[in-house]
Amino acid sequence: MPADIANVLRPVAEPILVDDVYTADQHSRLLDVVRRNGPWPMIIAQHFDSPEALVATLSGALPAGVTPTFDMFLTPTFRGYLAQNGACLYPEIEDAFYNSRFLELARGYWKAKYATPSYMLFNIQGACDSMDPAHLDATSFRGLNHQSAPTWLCNTMAKSGLFTRWMKKMCQVITWYYESGPGGGFTYWPEGPMGQPKRLAAPMWNKGVVVQNEMMYHRGEANGPADQRKPKGLLFESMWQADPASADGWLITSNGEVIQKVPAKEMRFLVHWNAEVFADLGDLKQNLDHTDDISTDQVFDIFIKDLRARGVQFEMPTDPLRDPVFIALLNRTYDVGTPRIYPQDAPGPQQIAA
Repeated sequence: MPADIANVLRPVAEPILVDDVYTADQHSRLLDVVRRNGPWPMIIAQHFDSPEALVATLSGALPAGVTPTFDMFLTPTFRGYLAQNGACLYPEIEDAFYNSRFLELARGYWKAKYATPSYMLFNIQGACDSMDPAHLDATSFRGLNHQSAPTWLCNTMAKSGLFTRWMKKMCQVITWYYESGPGGGFTYWPEGPMGQPKRLAAPMWNKGVVVQNEMMYHRGEANGPADQRKPKGLLFESMWQADPASADGWLITSNGEVIQKVPAKEMRFLVHWNAEVFADLGDLKQNLDHTDDISTDQVFDIFIKDLRARGVQFEMPTDPLRDPVFIALLNRTYDVGTPRIYPQDAPGPQQIAA
């Protein structure tokens, strides 16, 4: 792992642990929104159009000669958005999104003057494997973010260290509700992927972290009974929804057929709140006025210049955003490898396989 690249991947500050993140009433309303507005698709189905694009967001490259497939990373983890582009999508949870306490935490974390909420999402699952060695959340830049560019591109930009000038200051408040076991914790590397990890272990009921997950490797751990972590019939197109026969149970379906029932006590619920932070008025104006945004054309010009300086041989594709060979090339070039150390109680997937 190149030390110069690995050292880039550190959050602006040590994550801050917080308790009692949401009120009981807010939690109830958040879950009610999820129950009433499903079904919800899997995370990978929303963000990736090729296995190569998915690999580019993770730490570590696949061994030479191994062709990635979605089946390698298929886990029953589902996602939905509660707010986007600064707008809450469900008025009944506006107080959770436009959250003064969270804004104060975000400003304090960055030691900045201004902050504004940008989006809010949830991840939800029952028993589930974790095939993720560690990853970055979709990194945001002035002019490009996960809504205007592929996630793999934003994350490869972050890993390369070539685009720090355009990187936005982002802060997350991430909260978990998971009482059952085994597993289900959160491992993170605040000192970079070559450093010592830290771990927030289950039970994790209304516990959270204030963090810059866009620049810190982290992973959700496998959870629940091992024999239930990959239900038979799980597909890329599988969905999550409320069980109409239960007041608090859930269903996973494939092509409309129920493949697993998930009782409430085995459900792991994550709420991810995100804010954009501005150091001062000048920083705020630069972002709002778009006086120094970056375009995809500029991104690839910078990548090409750096690849040539490194002596990397390649042919420029006609569609670099979607060309799997070029995506794999960038991933190999700026790969930081998997974290060097995992917690003893939460080994990485490659350790389990070994």
